[in-house]
Amino acid sequence: MHHILCGLAANPALSSELVDRLISIADDDIATDLACRADLSRAQAVALAERVGGSAMRLAYEGRLTAADVDPAVWPDAALALLDHGVGRPEWARLLAADPVRERREKLAACPGLPSDVVDTLAADPDVRVVAELALWTTPDVAARLAAHPHAEVRRMVAGNEATPPAVLAALVTGEGLPAVRRCLVCDREEIPFVHDRHCPRLDCDLPSGASCDGSHESTVHAMREAALRNPATPVEAVVGFVDHPSMLLRWALAARQDLPRQACARLASDPAPGVRADLAENPAIDDALIRALAGDRDPDVRRGLAHHPRVPLDVLTHLARTAKIGNTLLPRIAASSPAEVEELAKSPDPAARMLVAQLRNLPSEIRDRLADDPDAKVAKALAPHPGLTEAQLRAMVDRHGVRVLAKVATNPDAPPALLEELVRHEPTVQKVFRAVGRHRGATASALLVCLADRQARPVAAGHPALPPPVVVELLADTDRQVAEAAAANPSLPPAVLSDLVCLR
Repeated sequence: MHHILCGLAANPALSSELVDRLISIADDDIATDLACRADLSRAQAVALAERVGGSAMRLAYEGRLTAADVDPAVWPDAALALLDHGVGRPEWARLLAADPVRERREKLAACPGLPSDVVDTLAADPDVRVVAELALWTTPDVAARLAAHPHAEVRRMVAGNEATPPAVLAALVTGEGLPAVRRCLVCDREEIPFVHDRHCPRLDCDLPSGASCDGSHESTVHAMREAALRNPATPVEAVVGFVDHPSMLLRWALAARQDLPRQACARLASDPAPGVRADLAENPAIDDALIRALAGDRDPDVRRGLAHHPRVPLDVLTHLARTAKIGNTLLPRIAASSPAEVEELAKSPDPAARMLVAQLRNLPSEIRDRLADDPDAKVAKALAPHPGLTEAQLRAMVDRHGVRVLAKVATNPDAPPALLEELVRHEPTVQKVFRAVGRHRGATASALLVCLADRQARPVAAGHPALPPPVVVELLADTDRQVAEAAAANPSLPPAVLSDLVCLR
C-alpha cells in the first residue's frame, strides 16, 4: 500500500482535502512526492514540514516555505536552503555557524552573501572541511587570505574558486610568495609515509583513492595544481609550462582552457593520452589547421570530441559523421549553421551531411519535406521527430525504411493516433516503440493497452491519462510496484477511487 500512497501523492487530480489527508499520514517517501506538488498551499507546506521535519529542506528549495515560516532551531536544514537561495536571515547564519553538526556548517560555508563575522567564524572552524568549503565559494579577498592557510585541502579549494584573484592563483601554481603547506587530510589521519589503497576495505574511510603523503602532502598539492590549471581565472602564463608535465592529469586539465597559445595547443594535440587530445578537440581555442590535423586522429573519442567543436568546418564535420559514432544529437556547429549552409547540407549527395542537418528541429518547410523523402534510412531516422511532418510523410517513412525508423516516428509530436496504433502492432516489433507511444500525448487507449504488454513500457503506459479508468484501477494491484505506483499517479483515476485509497490508510 505504501507505494500506492506515494503515487497518489504525485497525482495532479488529488483534491486539496485528500492532500490534507495524505499530509496527516505522510512519511519521508510520501512527503518527498507531496513537496513537489505544484498546487501545494503555504498552509499545507507548513503542515507537511511539521509532520515530516525532513521535508522542510525540500519545501524551502521548492519555494513553498519562506523565512516567515522557518525557525532555524527547529528546521535548520530548511534555514540553510533559504540561505543558499539568498533569502534567509543574517541571524540564522550566526546561529548555524556554531551548529554542532559539521555538515551543516559546511553547507553554510557555501551560501552566498554571508555576514563578515560569520565568514570569519567559518574561516576559523576547527574542522578543515568547513574551511575548505568556504574557500571554494567565498569572495576574492577572503580567498586571497585563505590561500596562505597551512592546510593543503583549503588551498586546493581556493585554487578551484573562480573568484580567487589571478595573482593568487598563479602563486598557488608556483608556490612562490606563500608559506609552506604544513598539513593535509592524509597526514591528519595516518602515520606517514602513507599511500591510500585504491581498493580500501574500510567502510568509514573517505580519503580519495590513491591519496598519499610522505611529508610533502604530494597528492593534495597535485590536486591543488590541477584545480588551478582548470580555473579560467588562472593567468595563462602561469600554466603553459605544464603542457609537457609528466602528470597526465595536469596536461588534461590544460586541454579545455580557451586561452592557450597555439604552440601549447599543438603540443597537446600530440599528447600520448587520448583523453587530453579529445578535450582539446572540443576546445574553441584551436584553429582550423589543428582541427584538420585532429580529424585524422586514430582514437574515436578524439574524433567524436572534434565533432562537438563549435567551429569545425562543415566538410570536416561531414567526414567525421562517417567515421565517428556521433549518435542522434544536434551538434553545436549544425545548430549555428546559416540558412545557406543548411541548404547546402540538405542538398549534399553525401547522406552523412544530410543526416547532420536533419537533426535540426526548425528546418524550413521545403527542406524538411525534401528530407522526409530521403532514400537513406539514417537521414529519415534523424528527421522523423521533426514537428510539422504530415501523417502521409510519416507513413511513407515507415513504408520505405521499416523498423529502422519506427521508434523515432513514434516520438514525433504530430504523429496521429491511428499511426501510433499501427506502430505498436507492427511486425516485426521494435521495443522502443512501446515506450515512445506509452508517453506520447496522442496515444489512444487501444495503443496503450498494447504497450502494457511490454515489460519496460508498462510503468510508462500505466501513468498515461488516456488509459481507461477501469484498467488503471486494475493496475493498482499489479505485482510490479513501479506499475502500481504509476497507476496511482494517473489523473484518470476516478475521484471515488482516489478517496477510497487515501482513506483506507
